[in-house]
Amino acid sequence: MLDLLSEKLLNYFESIGFETSVAIYMKLFVMLLALVVLSTLLFYGGQFFVNRVITSISKSTKTKWDDILLERKVFKNLPHLLPAIALIAFSDVIFGDFPLLKPYVRKLTDVFIVFLIISVVFSFMNAIRDILKESEAFKDKPINSYIQLVKIIAAIFGAVMAISFLIGTSPFAIFTAMGALTAIIILIFKDTILGFVASIQLASNDMIRVGDWVTLDAFNADGDVIDITLNTIKIRNFDKTISTVPTYAFVTNSFKNWRGMTESRGRRIKRAVFVKINSVKFLTDESLDYLKQIDILKDYLDSRIEEVNNYNSKLSNKSSLPLNGRHLTNLGTFRAYLKNYLDGHEQINHDMTCMVRQLSPTPNGIPIELYAFTKDKRWEAYERIMSDMFDHVLASAKYFELELFENPSGTDFQTAFLSDA
Repeated sequence: MLDLLSEKLLNYFESIGFETSVAIYMKLFVMLLALVVLSTLLFYGGQFFVNRVITSISKSTKTKWDDILLERKVFKNLPHLLPAIALIAFSDVIFGDFPLLKPYVRKLTDVFIVFLIISVVFSFMNAIRDILKESEAFKDKPINSYIQLVKIIAAIFGAVMAISFLIGTSPFAIFTAMGALTAIIILIFKDTILGFVASIQLASNDMIRVGDWVTLDAFNADGDVIDITLNTIKIRNFDKTISTVPTYAFVTNSFKNWRGMTESRGRRIKRAVFVKINSVKFLTDESLDYLKQIDILKDYLDSRIEEVNNYNSKLSNKSSLPLNGRHLTNLGTFRAYLKNYLDGHEQINHDMTCMVRQLSPTPNGIPIELYAFTKDKRWEAYERIMSDMFDHVLASAKYFELELFENPSGTDFQTAFLSDA
């Protein structure tokens, strides 16, 4: 029927006085004009269908995924396909008198359709990413990495198809030629390949998620992961700067993930004060009587004094020399006080490890370390609890006649000089 219409158009222009060579171009102009009108109608009809019908259906449903498809404009480029399809359908008739032009028109149309499809695929993958991020199961997964990988594969496949249409060869022949350029391709896409492999390792081993607090010393990054892509991982540092780190750096470098702490029942306190060695001594009876006034120490002292007295009563040497027998020290009593203090602290999680330990002596003195876990894991609350605890520790040492170490300052030298003078 279209061939008959084309022939009648040609005969009409010839009948009104145009030569055949000119009538052919007149027929081409009219048919192209008709194609433009048809393409316009198809395009705006498709837009009307997308904007009115699909939008109304989407808004009438309770599900959110169809709204995301609309927001990401997945259907926006579909109406552009209709004019291209019309051109392909009618190209044989329209360009029947131009056999040299027809292949080029068909090739360009095929390339246009390929890129339209790739654009739709990209929009669809963006929508899939947003839909998955709304799901609790995928909220902390590196979705961007896999979406980017699919986009890269789609782009490569689309480019190969477009080239195959333009040069008129099989896509498999192009892929074969690309295989011969593997070394160059690997060099060009080195970061992408490394990032892809690293993404698989990170995801399969659940090493990092969006929202994790990580510390990567090699890149001076310390903060929360806000985005994971195929090539990079973005970290919002606690000073509000953004560190962009290659994905493979989390495989090739050591990093610390604080997720275990955030998911646990407490946040660790591990801090020590340093006691001057020459301030450590045995407690006298007067000192013991004084320390018994401390409520949380009274039971401990009564029990320990009885134990020590029972032991000493069995000794044959009743010398008053403290080294003959057992005696309590101010440092040991201080440790017991701090342990009882931690045991009674309402902000400490007593279901987790809680202890006070004495470490090996150092040039700065004897470290007395508090090791415990706070119930509140929030950074600000954690720092406040720990500061309040050590304020108390520092202030209480003098009641045990213990001196805490600090490097001498100018005031200390001035005091020493004046005292000597």
